[in-house]
Amino acid sequence: MKLAGFYILILLMTICGRSFAQVNSESYYLSIHPTKETIIIDAELDETTWKEADVADNFITTFPTDSLKATSQTEIRISHDDNFIYVAGICHVSSDKEHVIQSLRRDFSWPFNDNLSVYIDPFNDFTNGFTFGVTPAGVVREGLVTNGRNVSSDWDNKWFAEVKDFGYHWQFEMKIPFKTIRYNEKSQEWNVIFLRKDLKNNEESTWAPVPQGYRPSSFAFSGKMRFDERLKKAGPNVALIPFTSFAGSKNHEENESTDTDAQVGFDAKIGLSSSLNLDLTVNPDFSQVEVDRQVTNLSRFEIFFPERRQFFLENRDLFDQGGFGQSRPFFSRRIGIATDTAGNAIQIPILYGARLSGKIGRDWRLGVLNMQTRGADGAQLSGVDEIEGTYKLLPQNYSVGIIQRQIFGRSNIGITAVNRQAVGYNDDEEISSTSEYNRVIGVDYNLLSQDGKWEGDMFYYRSFDEEQPEDTYATGAFFGYNSTRLRLRARASAVGAGYNAETGFVPRKDIVELGTFNDVFFYPKNSSIVRHGPGMGFNYTTNTDFDRTDVDYNISYLITHQNTSSLELRYGYNYVLLRDSFDPTSQLPDSLESQQLQTGEDFDWRNFRVEYRSDRRKLLSVEASYSDGGFFNGKRRNVRTTVNYRFQPYGIISLAVDYNDLYDFPQPFDDTSFWLVGPRLDLTFTKKLFLTTFVQYNEQADNVNLNTRLQWRFKPVSDLFVVYSDNYFPDNFDVKSRAIILKLTYWLNF
Repeated sequence: MKLAGFYILILLMTICGRSFAQVNSESYYLSIHPTKETIIIDAELDETTWKEADVADNFITTFPTDSLKATSQTEIRISHDDNFIYVAGICHVSSDKEHVIQSLRRDFSWPFNDNLSVYIDPFNDFTNGFTFGVTPAGVVREGLVTNGRNVSSDWDNKWFAEVKDFGYHWQFEMKIPFKTIRYNEKSQEWNVIFLRKDLKNNEESTWAPVPQGYRPSSFAFSGKMRFDERLKKAGPNVALIPFTSFAGSKNHEENESTDTDAQVGFDAKIGLSSSLNLDLTVNPDFSQVEVDRQVTNLSRFEIFFPERRQFFLENRDLFDQGGFGQSRPFFSRRIGIATDTAGNAIQIPILYGARLSGKIGRDWRLGVLNMQTRGADGAQLSGVDEIEGTYKLLPQNYSVGIIQRQIFGRSNIGITAVNRQAVGYNDDEEISSTSEYNRVIGVDYNLLSQDGKWEGDMFYYRSFDEEQPEDTYATGAFFGYNSTRLRLRARASAVGAGYNAETGFVPRKDIVELGTFNDVFFYPKNSSIVRHGPGMGFNYTTNTDFDRTDVDYNISYLITHQNTSSLELRYGYNYVLLRDSFDPTSQLPDSLESQQLQTGEDFDWRNFRVEYRSDRRKLLSVEASYSDGGFFNGKRRNVRTTVNYRFQPYGIISLAVDYNDLYDFPQPFDDTSFWLVGPRLDLTFTKKLFLTTFVQYNEQADNVNLNTRLQWRFKPVSDLFVVYSDNYFPDNFDVKSRAIILKLTYWLNF
């Protein structure tokens, strides 16, 4: 994109970021009076404090329609003392239907459970905050609110809640330590959202109204909670979380002897101030993390797998937000994960890690991360171009630094720097599988208007390494508009051929992409349909010389019903000019590699897709899709389905099936098919004892994986894990590898 276009876009973003006032800021206030009595967290609400507290009531629906009085009304009261915020509520029930409760597991999924959630913005910046929620079964959830509306439930901390269900209503009490959250000690006003999910009646309601089509978790539509007196500084918040683990494993495929390993380490959380936190980890162990969902990869590029390790999840909005999804300067899964000489993923032990993150004043956010890994023989880092003839992975040090400044209300601008450094690197050594260093630095501008209608992003990054190639840049701009009936998106990005973000995620280089995706919504009255409307997406890709390489567009129509079911129809067109040879069937033997589709060949095809989701409130629910059409020089048929059975509230049994049929391919390509089958059992015997068993059969990878995890939460945020894992050959179920792990963690507050 030409510089003039970028300057115009910056101007538009700046105007949009400054032009609108907060929606509910002058209308919805809740006075918070301090309490002098001891509040017992028993969900009885019999203390004098609750009788005298101001009440947030008269909730308004935001779905399936807005501006109407909620069918199931809610009353919320808040108080505090020197150490805790107390929240009490009464959730009235307007029907005899059973509550919808997915399970008893902590950190419940908000869309799939009846619940009441509180969102607070202690910095009054309408951008970052915390959320605490409860279900009628007493299951709790806490999370971080980022970018003014997005919620991440990966954040864990100590707080307390009790719930009692009386049938015609259920009520709760929360007790949240001030030291658990970050806040501005000088401010007596916080932004607050009270959000009720009444799934059994398919209704969402809030205290401060939210127009239909907007996220009800957006602080653009928050009310205010005003403390009668200035809050005191929170006491020191220091938590030490030691762990010990024991593992036994055996590689049956190579007939190796059983390998045993014992580990000891710890995490620490230190509140340096009421708004700045230091996280430390020494010899971290992630053995209890659930295995990745396997996929059938028929694309030409690396598949993105989300981060699941707890240390990297907190405040990931700050560290992972740079660039677009296909040009990330930092991707935490590059740390501690590598590949062996056969291309299999392996773990690289992390020695230590430190992360400093939080707010400095009202307008500044800071993030600093440093991790040190061990070395390994026969290993190469993922995301790094292979150096021929090398096999030795040196110890690596990773550093990330972000400084972010809030401007124009809810928008922000930030600078990010990423560094990978090989420790003990020798220029004369020719067996190291990485270069000495790789660095990326750049700037991001993120737009979010005060009223939530306008959003955008613009970034520019450059990479630096020893070879110093040309075109080491990645840049892009995105602009979006939201309203009740319209959602418009436009983006442009470019990645230079020399851009080398080894600690990022960049599956393609030497590209320029233009794209748009838009939706129109209609809301019929007195109908079983809640919302329906068409959508359109278009992407056009060239190399940096502007030679066309990829085109795809699609048109769709989505219908959402009152009973939560939905139906979507989609028609698409694809054009591809190959820049590297490619086997679309993934089955061509090495002896016929020269007969793959060749560089410079181009293909175009059309396809059709239909997707259906049944009523998710039912004990038995189904998600299914069918697509058929062209695929390079042949055709591809795909069937995906997930069947869930909920035996409430103790868990879910599910079966996911993904079938790909590749047919009508000319020789030397053979017609073939791939099955990916994944049954899963998720049991929550109590609020403290959980069992998850996950089986994955991947025909493309010729592997069956079994992963079973038992978790006993014997104290808040303190756990005992037992994890058992097997890998088998599908044809005869001979064991490839087997492992069992025991891990104990304990949360200590000081």
